[in-house]
Amino acid sequence: MPLHYEIDNVDIRILEILMKNAKKPYTEVAKLIPVSGGTVHVRMRKMEEMGIVQGTTLQIDHTKLGYDITAFIGIFLSKSELYDQVISELHKIPEITNVHYTTGNYSMFARIHCRDTQHLKDVLHDKIQRVEGIVRTDTMISLEESINRNIELNL
Repeated sequence: MPLHYEIDNVDIRILEILMKNAKKPYTEVAKLIPVSGGTVHVRMRKMEEMGIVQGTTLQIDHTKLGYDITAFIGIFLSKSELYDQVISELHKIPEITNVHYTTGNYSMFARIHCRDTQHLKDVLHDKIQRVEGIVRTDTMISLEESINRNIELNL
């Protein structure tokens, strides 16, 4: 793929359609634009190679699987140079679904899903707070997720 490839309106339309329903067949996407199914396939492969599209995922309602608590954890590191070591350890904790390296009050910000408050306490005390380099955490329990979406593409 050429390094100078730039996305255009066809690419943007493909992304908009698939962000709403990633399971939509390329032939149906093609009809909506309109282009050939092969064009959609080639464009998607190019966007994957460029790193714009990074696989596909399922959105899971964790509460329906028994994980009734979603919490956000502000993590303070003793030294910022420990980030790589800490992130390596946090990868081993299955309840953690996202971690961001941040500016501001926290060194890192994580989202976790737990079955209940006891499970949350156990994850915090027995897993997260035992990671070498973490000096303290702040926990915020989510009461409701009101918005969860991709950005609108206005390129």
